[in-house]
Amino acid sequence: MNQADSPTTPEFSRRNFLRFLGRGGAAVAAASLLRPLGLAEASPASRPTPRRSATGLPFTPIQPTSKDELVLADGFQYKLLASWGDSIHSRGDSFGYNNDYTRFLPLQGQDNNNGLLWVNHESTHPIFVGGRTFSQRPTREQVIKEQYSVGGSILRIQRKNQEAPWEIVHNHRLNRRLHARTPIPLVTSRPIAGKRVALGTLANCSGGQTPWGNILTCEENYDEFYNEIVINKGKRTYRDPVSYFGWETQFPMPPEHYGWVVEINPLTGQAKKLTALGRFAHEGATVVQAKDGRCVVYMGDDTNNQCIYKFIAARPGTLEEGELFVADVARGRWVSLDIQKQAVLKKRYKDQTDVLIHARPAAHLVGGTPMDRPEDIEVDPKTKHIYVSLTNNKSKGNYFGSILKLEEENNDFLAMQFKASTFLPGGPKSGFACPDNLSFDRAGNLWVMTDISSSALNQYPYRPYGNNGLFYIPLRGPQAGKAFQVASAPVEAELTGLSFSNDGSTLFLSVQGVGSRSRSLKDTSSHWPLGGTHAPKPSVVTIQGPALKALLRQS
Repeated sequence: MNQADSPTTPEFSRRNFLRFLGRGGAAVAAASLLRPLGLAEASPASRPTPRRSATGLPFTPIQPTSKDELVLADGFQYKLLASWGDSIHSRGDSFGYNNDYTRFLPLQGQDNNNGLLWVNHESTHPIFVGGRTFSQRPTREQVIKEQYSVGGSILRIQRKNQEAPWEIVHNHRLNRRLHARTPIPLVTSRPIAGKRVALGTLANCSGGQTPWGNILTCEENYDEFYNEIVINKGKRTYRDPVSYFGWETQFPMPPEHYGWVVEINPLTGQAKKLTALGRFAHEGATVVQAKDGRCVVYMGDDTNNQCIYKFIAARPGTLEEGELFVADVARGRWVSLDIQKQAVLKKRYKDQTDVLIHARPAAHLVGGTPMDRPEDIEVDPKTKHIYVSLTNNKSKGNYFGSILKLEEENNDFLAMQFKASTFLPGGPKSGFACPDNLSFDRAGNLWVMTDISSSALNQYPYRPYGNNGLFYIPLRGPQAGKAFQVASAPVEAELTGLSFSNDGSTLFLSVQGVGSRSRSLKDTSSHWPLGGTHAPKPSVVTIQGPALKALLRQS
């Protein structure tokens, strides 16, 4: 978009900005993008609307803060739902570490007060989980503890009524863990690194949900656990002397078994790794249905100078087969990664499985555009426009990131052409820095969570932004396109995985990485959530309150 047309410049009128958002005319009905198929939309219970602030919103936005607390704007309240180490079943299952993506799943035949909650567990912590320092090589026993702390949790949750707090139904048969020691089949035409079954899932960042109700959990920074493989003169070797967590020193698992999108049936725990969607640092996998019933999945590779991808399933009802594309943002086109369609790939790789294993270099070979850390991707349920978080790229002097908008040709998810424009830049004009997770609420408004690295928080140039935060961006009305801060995270934490109950009355939110720079159990940098001298614990909270209900009633 030209500078004169930028939504952040004075020349850009409100009418033009609403047209830019796609909200100027009648909204496109796309309720299936908001919730699983068959989920009935329920109206929130009526209650008096709280007093509106000077912004016209039903809450007064908070100011940036560096407090060691989950700070919320008035009209929002939170309660702990699950914290690291909490027992979820008497068979020994406990809640994992560094919770990320969440997804509320209503149970068939139940009311709005019952359901399942899927929670990703992205990473571990040597001190709090393994009982070792960062500089120590792990023992076999320490690695096993850390392996159990990642993956995902399935929680059976309930509440007495819409006003009551949510609670875990302990020892329920549906409560379970998947972790880095859970055998998971690889959906592949041939063995990968000699096997068809991978040991576990790890680095579980964001995710998605299929129309048939299964969860997609995404393996992001897999190289931190078992290292990465490079092919040098025909020989397969580790990229680094030792990975960040050093698990390969005790369990030399093939790195090619990680970095995939994993599909999980939340009722049975059955899982499979979908290799057709490519191998890279998957932030998430947002699923929509095309006009012919097939699923389309949008994905970002969360690393500097990596790419945005789209996967089109071969047929409805499955993600096991299909075609993977990479975005050429400069030309506004999707480029196939099918080895049969790309001579340059035929010269480099032996088969399609080889292309998918090495999706990153393959994407660059066919002209994929290097981006500034593409993270979460979400689809506007009203306009079908695609929003992409570009967190930052310090190597290029981009410290604050931006939110990119893609418009598929004719709003067709199967299109091979698209328009790209910056929706909002991070930095002083928008008031937020380093956008990461995105979520649309039932009213079609955008929620943004930020990811300033723990080492950079409250340091130049991020000092004005305080701790990481949660922002609300209305996409209609007089405040459309402006960001308002709703929450601030505890010390060194990141707010992630925002999702809503199916009636819209509860916001589920992960608080991960809290006290991540602690160097010993006796000297922790945070004490959230228990306070005092307690060690920090990553946790999932529920957020409710009159301000949330009022926001979701706004049109």
